[in-house]
Amino acid sequence: MRSSGWTLAALLACVFAIGSAEYAVLGVLPDIAGDLRVSVGTTGLLVTGYALTVAVAGPAVTALTTRVPRKALLIGMIAIFTAGNVLAALAGAFGLVLVARILAALVHSTFFAVGLVQAVSVVGAERRGRAIAVVSAGLNLATVLGAPLGTFIGHEFGWRATFWAIAVVSLAAMGLIAVAVPASSATGPDSVRAETRALVSREVFVVVVITVLTQIALFTPYTYIATILTEVSGFAAGAVGWLLMAFGGGGLVGNVIGGRLADRWPWGSVRGLLAGMAFVLGVFALIVQHGGAAAAGVLVLGVVSCALIPALQARAFAAAAAAPTLTVAVNTSAFNLGNAGGAWIGGRVLDGGASPHWLIGIGILAAVLAWVATAAVRRNVGVEGRTDVAVV
Repeated sequence: MRSSGWTLAALLACVFAIGSAEYAVLGVLPDIAGDLRVSVGTTGLLVTGYALTVAVAGPAVTALTTRVPRKALLIGMIAIFTAGNVLAALAGAFGLVLVARILAALVHSTFFAVGLVQAVSVVGAERRGRAIAVVSAGLNLATVLGAPLGTFIGHEFGWRATFWAIAVVSLAAMGLIAVAVPASSATGPDSVRAETRALVSREVFVVVVITVLTQIALFTPYTYIATILTEVSGFAAGAVGWLLMAFGGGGLVGNVIGGRLADRWPWGSVRGLLAGMAFVLGVFALIVQHGGAAAAGVLVLGVVSCALIPALQARAFAAAAAAPTLTVAVNTSAFNLGNAGGAWIGGRVLDGGASPHWLIGIGILAAVLAWVATAAVRRNVGVEGRTDVAVV
C-alpha cells in the first residue's frame, strides 16, 4: 500500500474509534442507568452533552491549536479522547461519566478537521472528495460494526467494558497515526489570520447552513427510526438493529459514491444528492407502512444521506481552499448541530401527539430548504477544473 493509503487507513481507524464511542453509548444507556442509579432519561445527557460539546467547543479548540504541529496535534487529541474513555470506564458516579464524555467530545471536531486536511494533503486536490470519503467511512463502520459490538460487549461484560474496548481501539489507532501520518509543521500567524477570514466569509456561511438543514432532514426521522419501524412499518423490536445495520451498510456505499461525485461534479453533486434525498424521503413516506419496502427505503436513505457527507465537506474545503482547517471544523460542528436539532424537533413533534409520519414530512421540508439554499451560490470553474462555491 502506498504511504498515502496508510495515512488514510490510520485516519479512518481513528474516526472509527471516535464514531464508535459516539454511537455505542446509545445501546448501554439502560445499563448505565441501572448501575449508577439514575433514570434512563438522565443518561440521555451523555448523548446530548456530547453532541452539544462537539458543536460548540469544536471550532474554539481548532482555533486555539492552529499553531500546533499537525501530527503532534492528531496524536495529542486521540490521547485525550482515549483518556476520556478510560475515565468513563473508571467512573463511580454519573456526573463523572458525563465529564468524561465531554472531555472526549472536546477533540471531536478538531480531529476531524485536521484529519481531513491531512488526508487531502497526501492525495492532492483532484482527489479531495475520495480522500474525505475514505476517512468519513470510519463513521459508517462505527454504525455497522462499532455500535453493535460496543452494545454487545456492554451487555455481556458490563457497560464499563464498552468504554475499555473503545480505549483499546483508540490506542491502536494512535499507534497507526504515529507511524503512518507524515509530519507537518504548524500554521503560522498569516495562516491563522487566513483561517479566521475564511470562517466569516459568506461562502462558508452558505455551506454551513446547507449542512445543518441536511442533517435536520435526516435526523428528524432517523433519531426515531425505531418508533417509525415498529409503530408504522410493523417490525418487531428485535429487527430494528438489523435495519440500522442496513442503513450503515448503505452509508458505506454512499460514501464511495459521494466521494467520486464530489470530485467530478463538485457543486452539482450537492444539488443532485439533496434532490435525491427529498425524493427518497417522499417515497419512504408512501411505502413506510409496508415492511419489505420500508426496509429497502432505509437502505437507500443510508446511501443518499451518507453520500452527502464527502460532498458537503468538499464544499467546505472549496469555500476556504487556502485555509480550510477551521472551516472544516465549523462544518463538522454543523453536522452535529443538525443532528441535535433534528432529534429535538422530532421529539417535540412526537411529544405533541403527532403521528411518526410527520417526522418524515419535516425531513422532506428540510431537504427542500437545503436545496433551495443552493440557489445562493453559483458555479465558478477554477484551476484544476474544480468548481468552487461563490455567493451570487
